[in-house]
Amino acid sequence: MLIKFNQGRIIANNRDLMIKLEGDAKVTLQAQVDEISLLGGANVITALGSGLSWSVRLDNREQLDSLAAAVGIAIQES
Repeated sequence: MLIKFNQGRIIANNRDLMIKLEGDAKVTLQAQVDEISLLGGANVITALGSGLSWSVRLDNREQLDSLAAAVGIAIQES
């Protein structure tokens, strides 16, 4: 699944998540699905694992809902 948001795009499936941020740096963030959390209210994706720690805020709840459906994990309400 491809989700476009204000800062770039998200490519997701039931195993992996890749976020490609736009801009000169061409930053790419990647994580396995079991290393991410989806936080409702703030519309944030967090990744925390072995040597892995990052977070990205999405534009709206609909994007977070689409991502949750694509990766098969629940959204945690804050």
